[in-house]
Amino acid sequence: MKTNRRDAVSLAKLLRAGELTAVWVPDRHHEAMRDLTRARGTAVDDLRSKRQRISAFLLRKGLHYCAGKKTWSQAHLNWLMSQRFEYPEHRLVFEEMMMAMRQAQERLERLEQAMRAAVPDWSLAHLVTALMAMRGIDLISAATFLAEIGDLSRFQSPGELMAYLGLVPSEDSTGDRIKRGPITKAGNRRARRTLVECSWSYQHPPRVGKDKQAKVAAAPQAVREIAWKAQSRLNRRYRALVRRGKLKTVAITAVAREFAGFIWAVAREATAARAAAK
Repeated sequence: MKTNRRDAVSLAKLLRAGELTAVWVPDRHHEAMRDLTRARGTAVDDLRSKRQRISAFLLRKGLHYCAGKKTWSQAHLNWLMSQRFEYPEHRLVFEEMMMAMRQAQERLERLEQAMRAAVPDWSLAHLVTALMAMRGIDLISAATFLAEIGDLSRFQSPGELMAYLGLVPSEDSTGDRIKRGPITKAGNRRARRTLVECSWSYQHPPRVGKDKQAKVAAAPQAVREIAWKAQSRLNRRYRALVRRGKLKTVAITAVAREFAGFIWAVAREATAARAAAK
């Protein structure tokens, strides 16, 4: 039996026992930022789809790009525009596909520019600056991650953030038997995908590139120390897992789990530094 009175009594008992946890409610500006980042994600998927259609069309005509390994670079675009077709219908179809791809690219650029313009007025702008000090994270990925997760201070420990992202192993244990499976994939899939994509940069040895130095310098000293520690730790973790025979995708997922812990620490230090500056 389910009634409003029974539900109210149940909630009152849980509140008295301390079993209820307060939730974080985003404000309207945060919801607007989340809609903007999700629109950008949709534009990325649309652009990828249109590029795949162009590649599939050329493959059906026996046209293969062999001049380089990287596709959709300037050299690849020059190769695309140099193609010749036997029938004018094929040329018309190809030009329409290319026009749709260029429009999708322009749409993506407009949305990314809007994100760059909106971040400074956002309540989590200081966290975006702090996260950009970490390897693999730029303004777009930092804003996307924070727009989906929100206020990181609501997580009491790094483990809570890892579990919220669905990066912890699933478990089916009973009695003396302990059985752990793949990650749970619970929580926000957009934030998890962004984190995993950023984690691929940690397969390379620790370093701070020329373009990254200004972003690192903009963060507080404690954040810079955590960012460098993350580079050293996560690269060692990745190499150790690969040496044990783990697939690269599995190793990167494990790196992403620990990466979430470093992000939690960075957010805590950035928030503390901002409070001390006021």
